[in-house]
Amino acid sequence: MQALNAHIAAKSQFVELIRAEMGRTIVGQSGMVDRLLIGLLANGHVLLEG
Repeated sequence: MQALNAHIAAKSQFVELIRAEMGRTIVGQSGMVDRLLIGLLANGHVLLEG
């Protein structure tokens, strides 16, 4: 189980980099950044209003 967790952590490091870069532009909306990433990584559609 630990090997699987280590493998997942190693393969998903790019997500933190993307989150940090998006957070530099979209300030104070960490929940929205997370939801945008989920939509993008799942090849889904995201509707932004604001």
